[in-house]
Amino acid sequence: QVQLVESGGGLAQAGGSLRLSCVASGRTIRTYGMGWFRQAPGKEREFVAGISWSGSTTDYADSVKGRFTISRDSTKNAVYLQMNSLKPEDTAVYYCAASTRPIATVQAEFDFWGQGTQVVVSS
Repeated sequence: QVQLVESGGGLAQAGGSLRLSCVASGRTIRTYGMGWFRQAPGKEREFVAGISWSGSTTDYADSVKGRFTISRDSTKNAVYLQMNSLKPEDTAVYYCAASTRPIATVQAEFDFWGQGTQVVVSS
């Protein structure tokens, strides 16, 4: 089993930045594809960003391309999401997820989920 704990959420102003962290425990996520998803009030959970097990491949939702960056640090068993140029529409609960696949972008392909961290962007 893999336990994922997100942190770094909070309140930011439009145009500002936040950095989310996701630390895994239970086993190493070195060979896992990792991803970030988000769910805004009244909306379905959606893919935000994904990174391959090696870190060499990343993928982003169109809505965050050029503003968000996903990265990972295998030595810390962690994944990060740097969010810049935040917009009010980025307000959501952000979830970290781990997949036994080398890379994944679809919710059904992820096996383990964190509890989420709230991000609120004010205009």
